[in-house]
Amino acid sequence: MTTSQKPAAILFDHDGTLVDTEPLWARAKEDVAHAYGKQWSEQDTLDALGKPMQVTYDIMKANGVALSDEQIYDGLVSSILGQLDDAQIEFLPGVEKLLQDVHEAGIPAAIVTNATRHIAERTAAMAPEGLFRTIVTNDDVTNPKPDPEPYLLAAQRLGVEPSECIALEDSPSGVASAKAAGMKVIVLPGMQPVKEGEGNLHVSHGELTFKALLILNNS
Repeated sequence: MTTSQKPAAILFDHDGTLVDTEPLWARAKEDVAHAYGKQWSEQDTLDALGKPMQVTYDIMKANGVALSDEQIYDGLVSSILGQLDDAQIEFLPGVEKLLQDVHEAGIPAAIVTNATRHIAERTAAMAPEGLFRTIVTNDDVTNPKPDPEPYLLAAQRLGVEPSECIALEDSPSGVASAKAAGMKVIVLPGMQPVKEGEGNLHVSHGELTFKALLILNNS
């Protein structure tokens, strides 16, 4: 192989990979819990990080929030939408340049996230027009990350073979999902450390370049 060969698609996790919206989600969870006189702790945030939304629902209920999954979801979305008007969401270092390079190379991309669609759509709108051709969220799958279904669905929607894709992730569950889908995985540092042996390449956001993607694709 030569470095002129490009991946069929690049699939990006959202929170912690493209942008840092974890503070918005932490506040939303606190808002829902506090509305019912309960607490949502920093440890709760870490325990739910990168996990399916069901984990958040279960922690909420264990903390005494007497709501259904649907009611918790609606409360989280309401808080997020309320925060978006004042939120300054920016791409993490290195991401904006990478997205431009991927767009110029004509490589399709997707966002694959366990979270809801609202913030992911806003992030996609910040990227070069037409780059993100699909967004797969918790609502689109039966089995969210760490199951491979989200990444397999994204590849199917893009019309590409999973084995010809590269995924970018920052959490153990996300890495496990992309690996199980048969993709090469670039691991970025996140709130939950990913072991060095997991994923194909570990880089910081500052080291995240299009050249690194090409080298990994052809390795």
